[in-house]
Amino acid sequence: MERRDGDGMVRARRRRRRTAGTRLAVAGAVAVGLLLMGARWVAEWPSGGFTPAVQEEAQPVSPAAVSPPASDPAADKPAADDWRLLLVNPWNPLPEGYEATLVKLKNGLFVDERCYPALQEMMDDCRAAGLSPVICSAYRSTDRQERLYNNQVDKLLALGYARAEAETEAAKAVAVPGTSEHQLGLAVDIVDLNNQNLDESQEETAVQKWLMDHSWEYGFILRYPGGKSETTGIIYEPWHYRYVGQAAAREIYTQGLCLEEYLEGETAR
Repeated sequence: MERRDGDGMVRARRRRRRTAGTRLAVAGAVAVGLLLMGARWVAEWPSGGFTPAVQEEAQPVSPAAVSPPASDPAADKPAADDWRLLLVNPWNPLPEGYEATLVKLKNGLFVDERCYPALQEMMDDCRAAGLSPVICSAYRSTDRQERLYNNQVDKLLALGYARAEAETEAAKAVAVPGTSEHQLGLAVDIVDLNNQNLDESQEETAVQKWLMDHSWEYGFILRYPGGKSETTGIIYEPWHYRYVGQAAAREIYTQGLCLEEYLEGETAR
């Protein structure tokens, strides 16, 4: 028998979960058919699972087929300069000239095509669990990020903040243009269909509880966890997920790290 470990085992477990229900349903249908004898057709159990109000599916920007991202060997750890681990935060701006190769989701948003297959698998499995995840934000252009940041500054100015203070506080909730992970195309904001508020109430939703437990299996991490704001430069966001690859995501999840801490540890080794 072939031995599986690491990420292979994770993927095998997911495949077993998906096929178990179908096998049982088929077995039951066959048994009924044998008992009735006269039945000519056996119904097939639907395989699509739960269909949400918004379902993200890829529509490539170019006619070329989108290639899946390189798999993460269970025993191999990604290098610090791996594209999946590119650090963007208030102290590490987007590399000059950076351009993401994007793929379009059904709802009109975009993500880096290299993380799309893992994202789609994660969303499909979340829905198969009976939940309703919705991607409300993904890749952002510089212009889009500037508008969001300036709007946040204006809100604080209207509350009586001085401009310098308003700009500092705004950056804790909406990254300064050029320092946002959304500009990488590797980050998505996911909310529960039944609660689409971008606030801490998200952590109590069924969707977030599932994602916090399982997103690492698909190479995603909760990028801005609670108690890490001094390190990440961003407030707690229980809706913002970043693709880093399965090997890094597993270690970040099991050790309770944020991306900055993980990369610092890798550098020190």
